Amino acid sequence: MNRRILTLLAALIPVLVLGVVGSAVTVPFVALGPGPTFNTLGDVEGKQVVDVQGAPVDPTSGNLNMTTVSVRDGLNIFEAFALWADGRYGLVPRAEVYPPGVPRDQIDKSNQQDFKDSENNAELAALHYLKYPTTVKLRVVAEDGPANGVLRKGDVLVSVAGKPVGTSKEVVEAVTAAKPDTVLPIVVRRDGTEQTIEVKLGARPDDKSKGYLGVTPEEVPQGPLDVTFNLADIGGPSAGLMFSLALIDKLSPGKLNGGKFIAGTGTIDPAGKVGPIGGIQYKMIAAREAGAETFLVPADNCNEARQRIPDGLKLVKVDTLTTAVQSLDSITAGRDDAPTCG
Repeated sequence: MNRRILTLLAALIPVLVLGVVGSAVTVPFVALGPGPTFNTLGDVEGKQVVDVQGAPVDPTSGNLNMTTVSVRDGLNIFEAFALWADGRYGLVPRAEVYPPGVPRDQIDKSNQQDFKDSENNAELAALHYLKYPTTVKLRVVAEDGPANGVLRKGDVLVSVAGKPVGTSKEVVEAVTAAKPDTVLPIVVRRDGTEQTIEVKLGARPDDKSKGYLGVTPEEVPQGPLDVTFNLADIGGPSAGLMFSLALIDKLSPGKLNGGKFIAGTGTIDPAGKVGPIGGIQYKMIAAREAGAETFLVPADNCNEARQRIPDGLKLVKVDTLTTAVQSLDSITAGRDDAPTCG
């Protein structure tokens, strides 16, 4: 009997040790997988995801879903293996998501700022596409810049060097076209009154031959239009494209998606250029599981995306906001000429 007990113990101890180690020891990896997906034409907690005030809103239907990637951290050996075996998740070194030496709250803050920037870019891209007039307001006046003490935060720029300006790009072009030490006339609207202010330009830090004003302009809608994006606790810049499409759908006649279930991803800049994102395979899974049949893919992500296409999901390639709208028009009309990822 004693020999049997010893044999049994000898067999069980390694199993027990493995169980303790597998449950207690975390691995230096995180698991990436499908995250939540949100209909940008819908609402969350009673608020419109893309809320438009101050302008007529056209009725919408169907889905224009933005997609996300979930990140699971602090995995033990058993959890990591189970997620890897699941097939819907992938393991990547933790340092790729959470760089060593960078506090977690700093990473989260950076991701939240990226998301906020994507909202601003999405609004501007949509307004530019719709030819909606914008004005330029000063968001920052650098304390060490030539404009400090002359221009003020909140000033609306009407013209620079005699040229009307309605976009941030036009402001930059007008300033950099002048030489350093040039006295530049700038018409601003301040407290409801227009006035001309002269600023002696400095030299641009990255090109001493060009003029430098030392301000950060931002474009805002001209008139009463006010757009609010109501998604909290989401990070990163990849919702930009879908936010822009939702805003266009709400501010233009007809249904951009034809009432269908469309999902997608992609960064966007104020000029409407669509940029690549990370985790495309997980976002496609999330979209298909939510019911999407068409997925808008940034052109630079097509090679990666076509390697793991979920069954029943059509991939449409987009490189600009204009091509995205044209592709949706094609799908709505029942045509099959939208560019795909192959």
